[in-house]
Amino acid sequence: MKVLNLYSGIGGNRKLWQNVEVTAIEQNAKIAKIYSDFFPNDKMIVGDAHEYLLQHFAEYDFIWSSPPCPTHSKARYWGFGGGKMEAAYPDMKLYQEIIFLQHFAKGFWVVENVQPYYKPLIPGKEVGRHLYWSNFNIPAYNDEPIFPKDSITGLQQLHGFDLSNYKFNGKTKILRNCVFPGIGLHVLNCAIGAIPPMQEGLFAESESKKYV
Repeated sequence: MKVLNLYSGIGGNRKLWQNVEVTAIEQNAKIAKIYSDFFPNDKMIVGDAHEYLLQHFAEYDFIWSSPPCPTHSKARYWGFGGGKMEAAYPDMKLYQEIIFLQHFAKGFWVVENVQPYYKPLIPGKEVGRHLYWSNFNIPAYNDEPIFPKDSITGLQQLHGFDLSNYKFNGKTKILRNCVFPGIGLHVLNCAIGAIPPMQEGLFAESESKKYV
């Protein structure tokens, strides 16, 4: 199964996948190097995931995309309200990719992002802490452990990545950006079992009704 892992980070979503041929796209070369250290058999491309999707979407059986989330997050909105962050336009790559994949992709696909501070422009399915848009059904996932927000040690244990040999700032952010590996496997397993792809009702309404 050929898998495209866009905005891969260090590979939280990918950690438990087996028997797949993965191409990962990550723009930050330092983060891409860490991913490659953990997953040496994957093909890593350092570049623009948004553009790569447009040019290569038809080459893969399964596409996972996790576009940048900060401009959609409640934390950003609350930070502005508290005078700690500037206002910013939401990055519309998120919705561009959902609409694009909905109409052009022939294989299975999923787009993952945070629960936003606004009502989502396209309804998504709440799975764990985040929202997912896909062309297959993703049931609820109830086994995600308590998320340790500030502890590097706790985040490493949660995701199963030891970054102690890497010397750089920002480890907490990198780990916080990881999808919990159990959910990554859950979503892939749902795709493998979803044959053929759903032709209608692609997006389930979010179970969360609490918007700012």
